[in-house]
Amino acid sequence: MYFRNIFRAQLVGTRACLFNPLQRVNRAEVAALKPACLLIIINIFISLIVAEHFVNKHSGSPVGGCGEASVSHHQERSLCTKSDEVKLAEEASKRYGSPGPTIFSKVIDKSIPADIIYEDDKCLAFRDISPQSPVHFLVIPRVPIPRISAAKDDDAELLGHLLVVAKNVAKQESLSEGYRVVINDGKHGSQSVYHLHIHVLGGRQMAWPPG
Repeated sequence: MYFRNIFRAQLVGTRACLFNPLQRVNRAEVAALKPACLLIIINIFISLIVAEHFVNKHSGSPVGGCGEASVSHHQERSLCTKSDEVKLAEEASKRYGSPGPTIFSKVIDKSIPADIIYEDDKCLAFRDISPQSPVHFLVIPRVPIPRISAAKDDDAELLGHLLVVAKNVAKQESLSEGYRVVINDGKHGSQSVYHLHIHVLGGRQMAWPPG
């Protein structure tokens, strides 16, 4: 549409330029000029159509997803592919039932932004969007275990890995004076997202008892 608007403007200008002087020449001269004017207009029209087609063909922008080509910061550091996420979801469905997708699922597949401060092939850590202390981050497994009480005995290695990551990221965040590690479970535990997550809070003195 942009090029067509230009064409209309040029067409009006061409008509004004070419036909106004014709008011002062005889009909024979007008008849001689008409084919030339028509040829000029046709050439301009064809050139603009070709240019518009070229711009439309090359104006698309890349859209990133987990494992897709993209220039975004999150995609450059992505460690998973869409097929990996599907396999993880299938595994979780077999082991823990069929929990619905949560906001953490979208953090994992990078479909919503998050301030991710660590990730590997088993888990990732990111800052809480509603921090309850100067430092407050979450550690979540890629496999969508709905809650700690739903974890299986053979999840011990994964659960241990989550705690090791929590410890390492806490050190990275300079929590040398200590911190609190919290896992909420179910209604009475005030679990708000049914995807297992570990809260790590630090940077201030904690009170006791909590809650």
